[in-house]
Amino acid sequence: MRAVVQRVNHASVTVEGEVVGRISRGICVLVGIGREDDESDATALADKVVGVRIFEDDAQKMNLSLLEVGGALLAVSQFTLFGDVRKGKRPSFSDALEPVRARALFEHFCAECRVRGAPVETGRFRTHMRVALENDGPVTILIDSKRAF
Repeated sequence: MRAVVQRVNHASVTVEGEVVGRISRGICVLVGIGREDDESDATALADKVVGVRIFEDDAQKMNLSLLEVGGALLAVSQFTLFGDVRKGKRPSFSDALEPVRARALFEHFCAECRVRGAPVETGRFRTHMRVALENDGPVTILIDSKRAF
């Protein structure tokens, strides 16, 4: 699984004019699920995302996690994180997991974040979404379950 983790002051997801997910201070995470991913990847990624220390402490050092600052998480499924442009300019998405299993792993990831104590909002799976956010820092971290742990 791949995640783009962004520290935000606020973020929201809109589908067909309706806000379906909204958070204040916290993390907006774009989640891509690959063909080789399984529940262990979703669990490990949730643990890493909820625990990543990207919030500043009193000494202005990135030393605090989402839970330590009382933040929330906005999770947005994004298969395009598995877009491959090595063989041309039009991306291939053949490494992305098929939608039925991808949805189950995305939901597992969100459930695991909640188990760890994070308030979680989401977008809407397999819809055209408009994601709005104010990146704080900016702070953006890339996490790949096949490389990071």
